[in-house]
Parts: sequence; structure tokens; C-alpha cells
Amino acid sequence: MRFAAPAALIGLALLPVLTAWYAWEGRRRRAAAAAFARPALAASFAPSRPGWRRHAPLLILLLALAALIVALARPQRTVAVPVERAQIMLATDVSGSMEATDVTPDRLTAAQQAAQRFLEGVPARVNVGLLAFNQTPRVMQSPTTDRAALREAIARLEVSGGTATGQAIRAAVNVLRRAPAVDGRRPPSAIVLLSDGASTRGIDPVEAAQEARRLRIPIYTVALGTDQGTITVPRSDGSMEVRPVPPDPETLRRVARASGGRAYTAATAGELSEVYRRLGSQLGRREERRELTAGFAGAAAVLLLAGGALSLRWFGRLI
Repeated sequence: MRFAAPAALIGLALLPVLTAWYAWEGRRRRAAAAAFARPALAASFAPSRPGWRRHAPLLILLLALAALIVALARPQRTVAVPVERAQIMLATDVSGSMEATDVTPDRLTAAQQAAQRFLEGVPARVNVGLLAFNQTPRVMQSPTTDRAALREAIARLEVSGGTATGQAIRAAVNVLRRAPAVDGRRPPSAIVLLSDGASTRGIDPVEAAQEARRLRIPIYTVALGTDQGTITVPRSDGSMEVRPVPPDPETLRRVARASGGRAYTAATAGELSEVYRRLGSQLGRREERRELTAGFAGAAAVLLLAGGALSLRWFGRLI
């Protein structure tokens, strides 16, 4: 919990002072009563004593005062709220290396399953789009709130070709920047880029990430796969060759850093799904401070009324 006016909390120091004054005043009254009549005669003129009830109204009053002081300090708490009009572009690598089976059952299927889970974590009002890329980026679905259309687009992903990561980033940025502005501002945007290998053609992905940063579009990268990943490709003579396809997390880290995003790695389908689940929740919401002043002020009012009512009922006076 935070406070917009923390200096007001100094007033809490009054509570022990008031408590000490109340204890001193009680001792003074008992001393005065003892001087008026001997203790042995006290039962004859004051046979019924209020006991704990004598202190209850003041205790409630002190609690009410504490609540009022906290209300004056304007307490706040941070909550996650859906980002209005936000848009996220899922850029998924579909190059030939995504056939590798080091991620169960294979990299592409794991990526599709994780993307489906991503949609479950994103608030319904957030627009999500899908871009597939190999040597050429292809927009499979423009940003939309239609989750059924997105799921169909994810299911249509197929593996082929090389990897042009820089081109994919630029294409995703171009889609996001076309969103209509409201009051002169484009909606908050982000790219989730999944790739399992080094960029083999096209523009430098770090340069493309810098362009994204200038437009305030962070890129969250996910490096998928392990160093043991391989695919089988045909040679020109008709024989088959086993080719290693390790991921390139270093380049993706540089892309994320250059754009103002974050980089993740995933060596298993479970890790990938967890990364996408966290990203879906994180990118679809933003932290917002909410004031709790009214709650504390209301509690103080209730306590004041309760203390006054008890004092009137038991002693016929407010205090």
C-alpha cells in the first residue's frame, strides 16, 4: 500500500498521547473519589461499576481517529486493469527449422499450442493479430477481438523456407501503426516474437527493433528450442542430411533490448506455454493506482457512530 500524502500519517502519533492522557485522567478520577469517600464505603454509593464498558467507547473513538488519519494520507493500492484499445501482434517463425522435434511434439505444434493459451490470458477487449514469417512475412490475421478467427489462423500455420526476422518485425510494426488514433494517440501496442533460429536474410532485426522503439512498440522475444535440435533435409543428390538448428537467443535478447521489451527462452513445450501465459496477462493489463480514501473514511464514520451509540446507551452521554 502506498500513500499520496504520507506526511498525514504523523497524526498517528496522537493516538498513544491520547491513550496516555486517558489513563492519567482515570487515575486522577480514582484519586479524587478516594479522597471524597473511604474505599470501604464505595460499594454503598456506587454498587454497580461499568467495568470494560467504560473503556469501549473511547477505544472505538481512537480506532475511528486512526482510520481518519489514514484517509487523510490518501492510501492507494496497485491493481491490474485491462488496457483499453491495446493491440498485440503475435509474430511466429514458421521456417523449416520449426519441424525440429527437440520440443515435444515439434516446435511448430508447441508454438501453436502456446499461442492458443496466450489468447486465454489476454482480456477480451484487447486486439490480437497473427503474423507468420519465414523468408517472407505474412499477416494471417489483423488485430481483432474475434478469438475464433485467431484460433483458426493459428491452426493454419505451416512450416517452410528460411528466416527473415527483421522483415517480420517491420511488417508487424506496419500493421500496428495503421490502427486509427483517438485524441491524437495510437493505442498501446506490442509485438510477441517467437523464433527458433538465426535470421538468414533480409534487414538486420536489431535495426528493425530500433524502428519499433521509436514508435513505442516494445518487442517481447521468445527463443524456442535447444542446441540439440535437428531437422532432416534433402541433398541435391537425393540423399538426406541431418542439419542442426539451434536457437539464437542472443540476437533475440538484443532485439528485445533495442525495442524496450523483454527476452525469454523456452526449451520445452511447458516452458513455452508458461511464458505465453504470463505475457498474455502482462501485455493485456496495466498497473493502475486506486485510492482507498473513501473506504477508510467510511470505516471511520461507522466507528464514530458505533462509539457514540454505545456511549449513549450505557452512560447517557456521547463521550
